[in-house]
Amino acid sequence: MTTAPPANVLRPHAEQEYAAELAALAASDDRPRPPAWKLSPWAVVSYVLGGTLTDGTVIAPKYVGVRRLVEVAVATLATDRALLLLGAPGTAKTWLSEHLAAAISGDSTLLVQGTAGTSEEAVRYGWNYARLIAEGPTPGALVPSPVMTAMRDGKVVRAEELTRMPAEVQDALITVLSEKTLPVPELGIEVQAVPGFTLVATANDRDRGVNEMSSALKRRFNTVVLPLPATEDAEVEIVTRRVAELGRALQLPAEPPALAEIRRVVQVFRELRSGVTQDGRTTLKTPTGTLSTAGAISVLTNGMTLAAHFGDGQVNAADVAAGLVGAVVRNPTQDGVAWNEYLEAVVRERSEWRDLYRACRDLDVTIE
Repeated sequence: MTTAPPANVLRPHAEQEYAAELAALAASDDRPRPPAWKLSPWAVVSYVLGGTLTDGTVIAPKYVGVRRLVEVAVATLATDRALLLLGAPGTAKTWLSEHLAAAISGDSTLLVQGTAGTSEEAVRYGWNYARLIAEGPTPGALVPSPVMTAMRDGKVVRAEELTRMPAEVQDALITVLSEKTLPVPELGIEVQAVPGFTLVATANDRDRGVNEMSSALKRRFNTVVLPLPATEDAEVEIVTRRVAELGRALQLPAEPPALAEIRRVVQVFRELRSGVTQDGRTTLKTPTGTLSTAGAISVLTNGMTLAAHFGDGQVNAADVAAGLVGAVVRNPTQDGVAWNEYLEAVVRERSEWRDLYRACRDLDVTIE
């Protein structure tokens, strides 16, 4: 049973924050459910994409994107295949994986976070060394990994940033995914997965420090590529919703940014990301950063904070400018040139953007 989060938690787990929606879906869900699933695949997709139930319960969208991609992802998890969510940074891979785990297992906390320092213990198991010294290798001294726990309990386990793990750690998953078993040779036993066990991994190939997955491991996954929002309106919708949610969570005493301000930030990101202005008339230098949707959300949330604590509570160009420049100019030399040219060739020429031009120029951080 899902427990309510403590009142002082900054970010509740998905199954806590949306417990009422999950309960309403479970109560109205009369479709077949795979073994150990809390909801049917149809209800999982409804939870992720949102909608209105027959009893009038409104399910808020958690992910805005192509429905078929979400259906393919959920269908994969209903088989014996693992799921790999692949895409550029900021395409909501982690967000989607969390909500899939919450809807399927009612538990999104079984997580292996991939880093350069992730060890095999995080994927397989470890030991309580005090007990190991005192007792030797015993079941009581064993410390299960999230993967082992998910196998025993029949739940979804998440592996974030899979390609940041060293190759030998990645390959520790091969036996788990192919044989659905995790040997413990020290005890002469093995842990076999029970129905409901599956794995959702996320990965991108744009950041530094990426370790290519082996062909053997790739074959154990069905891959779903999550694209950046296809249209400006879709991206504006995502940013608007998430900025409002973050403002409430942070209890910011400021109004959410006006739609026009959100659209302007999104347009800047999309134009610089694509290397061409919206009307197709001007070719632009592309900055080294990804300029993702998540980055636009961060810029506007930072603007809300500035407006709340150092302004009049209304987000304006000056509140947005610092975060915007910081998001674009990651490499002072190359990105500075690209941003300066964009300011002069595009922002300055748009009369309705003159306030943004002045605010960015007042920061005096671009390269002349």
